[in-house]
Amino acid sequence: MLHVIANSDSSTTTAHKTVTQLGDLLKLRQELDEVVLGQAGLATLRQLRQGAEDALHEQFIPTTRQEEWRFTDLSPITQAPFFPPVSPPDLATLPTQRIAEKHLRMVLVNGVYAPDLSDMGNSHAGVMVGNLAQARPETLALLGQLPGREEVFTALNTASCSDVLTIEVGAKVCPGFVIHLVFLSTATQATVIHPRVLVVLQPGSSLTLVEDYISGETDTSLTNAVTEIYLGNQAELDHTRIQRQAPTALHIGKTAISQAQHSQYSGHAIAWGGQLSRHNWDVHSNGPETTTILEGLTVTTGTQLADTHSGLIFSAPHCSSQQVNKCIVGGRGRAVFNGKIVVPQAAQMTDASQLSRNLLLSPKARIDTKPQLEIVADNVKCSHGATVSQLAEDDVFYLQSRGLDLQQARDLLIRAFAVELLDGFQIPSLAKELAQNILSHIHQVTEA
Repeated sequence: MLHVIANSDSSTTTAHKTVTQLGDLLKLRQELDEVVLGQAGLATLRQLRQGAEDALHEQFIPTTRQEEWRFTDLSPITQAPFFPPVSPPDLATLPTQRIAEKHLRMVLVNGVYAPDLSDMGNSHAGVMVGNLAQARPETLALLGQLPGREEVFTALNTASCSDVLTIEVGAKVCPGFVIHLVFLSTATQATVIHPRVLVVLQPGSSLTLVEDYISGETDTSLTNAVTEIYLGNQAELDHTRIQRQAPTALHIGKTAISQAQHSQYSGHAIAWGGQLSRHNWDVHSNGPETTTILEGLTVTTGTQLADTHSGLIFSAPHCSSQQVNKCIVGGRGRAVFNGKIVVPQAAQMTDASQLSRNLLLSPKARIDTKPQLEIVADNVKCSHGATVSQLAEDDVFYLQSRGLDLQQARDLLIRAFAVELLDGFQIPSLAKELAQNILSHIHQVTEA
């Protein structure tokens, strides 16, 4: 059992629950398989797991007393009776999301690769997709090395993951590829899944990547996912992360990006699933003239709670970033956004903007938003802002006067609010599908 440090102001009962839960979560991890990982992968993962487990001895599951978690109550995790992972059902009978424009699709069911549901036919000589057994030693050396690896859920993933999905694009390889990763949870009892993805784009390469988290209608499992991304000099990645799990599921996600000089990262995070969800977006700009685009769209209804925390840290001059995060909150739902941009003295001539826009659909909906700039450099162009609004009655009345009923008028305004971000997708069919799914999700809870 782990001896986890609890806050000094926590009650004895709360501390006991926290200690028990974190230790029990670690006990649920699967044993490593040398046949699956290969000798090099086994040695790498075993060392990382031991280091992360040692770090967890000094960790605790956060409470609302911590600033970074003060709006997000993790009691659905700390009070859940989790069980070991079970064998997945007949894989051939499981449905998966599909994208018309995809070239490769990899499906993982309860964290286990499902070749029968995957489509690896359109391979490319410069694109290497596999697990630790197929990864190059240089790629293995990057695993678990980005800042923030000591964060409790990231460390729990490192200490518990049984394999790593690796994607590497060779230098100056621009295949025009769309790789679709589907993480499907089918658990009928509460369990914990730790997906881990490592993406490496060598200098001058480019890729379009879609991460898709889905689950069965009654799924109550906890998905604790970590994706690490390394972009080499002049590399370009268009990355979409979709979290559309069941409204009873729990989801914690971490996306960590390292950008070399002249690289470009375009990230799109869309979420409307889960009883409780949190996505940490950490970007480290490690060279001059990087470009970073972060776009987020979160929809919560019923009693859902969705939390987005982003951090963008510059360390070199002449970099630019644009961030727009939108939340649509209905019912008694709650959404949280905290975006931090750090511009130290070395990051002169930085051009960074951040905007949080939020739409409340009901009187009991709630949004907590905190755009944040930390600037030390004196020659920069930085801005941030936040808006919270409801559907304007005048706009609804105008649309009704043009022949639309109340529901159609509201839908049109909600769609217009979301489509600004969805229209920027490089995958048209996905943007159209997401817009329809978001409205359907809002309707289901409203009608219920």
